[in-house]
Amino acid sequence: MNRKFKGIDVEVFPLGFGCMRFPTKGGKIDRKTSTEMIRHAIDEGVNYIDTAYYYHDQESEEFVGEALGDGYREKVYLATKCPIYDLTDEITFEQRLETQLERLKTDHIDFYLLHTLNKDLWNNKALKYNVLDSMVKAREEGKIKYLGFSFHDDIDLFKEIVDAFDWDFCQIQLNYVDTKHQAGIEGLEYAYAKGMSCIIMEPLRGGRLVKGLPERVKNALPKKKSRVELALDYLWDREEVAVVLSGMSTPKQVEDNLRYAKRSSVGMLTPYERKALKKADELWHTMPLVGCTGCEYCMPCPFGVNIPECFTAYNSTVYKGGRSAKEAYTALDGKADLCRACGKCKPSCPQSIDIPAELKKITEVFKD
Repeated sequence: MNRKFKGIDVEVFPLGFGCMRFPTKGGKIDRKTSTEMIRHAIDEGVNYIDTAYYYHDQESEEFVGEALGDGYREKVYLATKCPIYDLTDEITFEQRLETQLERLKTDHIDFYLLHTLNKDLWNNKALKYNVLDSMVKAREEGKIKYLGFSFHDDIDLFKEIVDAFDWDFCQIQLNYVDTKHQAGIEGLEYAYAKGMSCIIMEPLRGGRLVKGLPERVKNALPKKKSRVELALDYLWDREEVAVVLSGMSTPKQVEDNLRYAKRSSVGMLTPYERKALKKADELWHTMPLVGCTGCEYCMPCPFGVNIPECFTAYNSTVYKGGRSAKEAYTALDGKADLCRACGKCKPSCPQSIDIPAELKKITEVFKD
């Protein structure tokens, strides 16, 4: 059941705990419930915990450090990410890393990633500030064990970054409808051929492959498994995949995902399931969707636009029909017409959506 990374001596449970979507109370992490969730997952075998500098408005790392007390830190591989977009002449890689070590209450980070690399961040941050040299130095000092990056851009840049450094691993967005998006299957296979396993994020596309799945896509899927299980199995079926991250928000999600992970294996899909998932992919891409995953990196909008929910209402015009979508949009606080095209949201979008342009379209679609 456990899976081995290619190129490094690490074995992991198939499911990793993503620390971006903990349950909250009053806008803050519900620490009691979240601690119970993460410790129960570890007790059941999960040994890869993934967080980042800005998750939960910078609360995630500090919380994870606390939740991994009482001996739990020693049971897991801990991953976090350098907020490379912050780096300047004044804000250094070393400063951010020291803050993260302090927050996480640890003397080392097992898996350290350059966060959400795209062309701009690669050229104007990673290369400009010699971040790769800084990572190597931190590894030599014992502060980091394995070096990697997470990625949101096109396949050509992905290959360029893979070839530019002797990485230990990488993290990409992949699911059965994103096979040709960003790194995609081509990137997965390319990295593996270069000696790296991949960590997978967005296996459910921010929940879009579960809630509100268009009827024609839903009808193409096998009925013997839940939508969550199918989406996870699609990834576990591949030998190139080391671990699949899930940002779990409820104890039930933890229990369900643990159950699915424990029966996972490479080559687990039947020919019928592979064919059905390929058909679902084809059907998904016949729809004029905005490719939003609901990550909320674009938020908050300085003018009050609820960007992810505007996109949800807009996308639902395809599979709910105009009237139902209009009703959902009418009930929404923070409509698209509040947008002033300031552009603050655009650099933060991992999907490279031209958010102001899409919001302008939405305003037109839903105008009286």
